[in-house]
Amino acid sequence: MLITGGLGFIGSNLAIRLAEIGAELTLVDSLIPTYGGNLWNIEPIKDKVHINISDVRDPHAMKYLISGQDYLFNLAGQTSHVDSMENPDTDLAINVQAQLQILEACRHHNPGVKIIFASTRQVYGKPIQIPVKEDHPLAPVDINGVHKLAAEQYHLLYNNIYGIRSVILRLTNTYGPRMRVVDARQTFLGIWIRRLLEGEPILIYGDGEQLRDYNFVDDVVDALLLAALSDVCCGEVLNLGSSEVFSLSETAEIFLGLHPNGLVNYVPFPANRLSIDIGDYQGDYNRIREMLGWSPKIGFEDGMRTTIEFYKQNHGKYW
Repeated sequence: MLITGGLGFIGSNLAIRLAEIGAELTLVDSLIPTYGGNLWNIEPIKDKVHINISDVRDPHAMKYLISGQDYLFNLAGQTSHVDSMENPDTDLAINVQAQLQILEACRHHNPGVKIIFASTRQVYGKPIQIPVKEDHPLAPVDINGVHKLAAEQYHLLYNNIYGIRSVILRLTNTYGPRMRVVDARQTFLGIWIRRLLEGEPILIYGDGEQLRDYNFVDDVVDALLLAALSDVCCGEVLNLGSSEVFSLSETAEIFLGLHPNGLVNYVPFPANRLSIDIGDYQGDYNRIREMLGWSPKIGFEDGMRTTIEFYKQNHGKYW
């Protein structure tokens, strides 16, 4: 099994689960500082995996690494919406061009591989109805969303035309141990945790009434594995999501309940964030529940309790 972005947040949690059951793993990561890779993430399994420090933008490296793999968990990507607007060429190179090169490497050197591609709710843009189903109109509000949508289409095309089995999972706000918390490049929950533990106020943009759903990383790993092990979902796009939905203010209240003496400040939206904010979001995950039997098992309060405790113990490794 090959995991791109294998030293990052979701990739490392997936790797730990797979290593525990004896999978032969190769983890690919560029370790570019802004993208979340961290060697400490795989400390529990560092002697059970192969690590290759490579960039998915290098077609020669990817051609070599993909050969002979049974499964490709294609998780590497540039995830910051703001960064995509400020550096669109970099986002294009990582989230589109590199994805096409990966698929070409599969076509020419390993057409039997099964690909699980991690996409994002951002492809929907501003929802016109909630919860959002997979057939919701696709109208990304930022460059990252446009590029992730293009990468989805490439994966589906290679599935349909070349028979390279691919499934798309559209992730919502994933959180848990090993997430990037030094800034908000992966999710706002990360920087909230850091500020909470440092005694700084959590910053909420706007009135705090925006709705969000969240998935604990263990539930996301379950979805990745179910998608890998079933070919019924090949060529499908599947939402993740949660039956729990909270406003940002309610989310902050949960944080403060788990870590007393925390603070919350409401501040105006920065212009570069307001222009690409999607408003409310909740994903409809009925399709993946019906097709693969997946549904989230870990409630937000329990998952966040585990996450905050992890960073209390390991903050020195993450900021």
